[in-house]
Amino acid sequence: MMAGVLGITDIWTYVLGTVAIILLPGPNSLFVLSTAAKRGVGAGYRAAGGVFVGDGVLMFLSAAGVASLLKAYPPLFLVIKYAGAAYLGYVGLTMLRGAWRRWRDRNDPAAPRLIDAAEPAAMRSPFRKALVISLLNPKAILFFISFFIQFVDPGYAWPALSFLLLGLIAQVTSALYLTALIFMGTFLAAQFRRRRRLAASATTGVAVLFLGFSLKLATASV
Repeated sequence: MMAGVLGITDIWTYVLGTVAIILLPGPNSLFVLSTAAKRGVGAGYRAAGGVFVGDGVLMFLSAAGVASLLKAYPPLFLVIKYAGAAYLGYVGLTMLRGAWRRWRDRNDPAAPRLIDAAEPAAMRSPFRKALVISLLNPKAILFFISFFIQFVDPGYAWPALSFLLLGLIAQVTSALYLTALIFMGTFLAAQFRRRRRLAASATTGVAVLFLGFSLKLATASV
């Protein structure tokens, strides 16, 4: 690899790889999109804030070498894995319940017009919910940790600066992508307010995806 600035090797490969990784569908981006569609731009950015903080924690863990710890102690990985799978499953089931209520009340003019009005109050904290989804995803932890490490020159005197620049690139890319999703969500919200059946169907689809993420995570391995 060619030498780079601030101890980063082949920075353009990293940038392209980061863009590809962030564009891959995942529970974080899907949650931000669905939150914006249900509750508007402000809630969408609060959910995005949870993703940013979660990603920041994962970046710190990558610099601390947690990947090696998880590989050295498989039971720790199993605890994180099943906790994450259980939480994603809980989110999916809660969305299904909200979709069912939405469908049941589709012809009731007095029914709430927002999708998440049918969800329990405990599920209406987008920042905390996105943060938990981010932190309880061991596949993402291991992937990002391994990816970041590949681009840091082990002989560089100040590796913290290398990780800081890598993290900044990832966070800016993520912010641009999530902003696009948030404003896409506001367009979907306008459609959902007029078409309750569409809203219920969309919520059901998102719920099924979260249940799929849960199953995939439960079968993941180091």
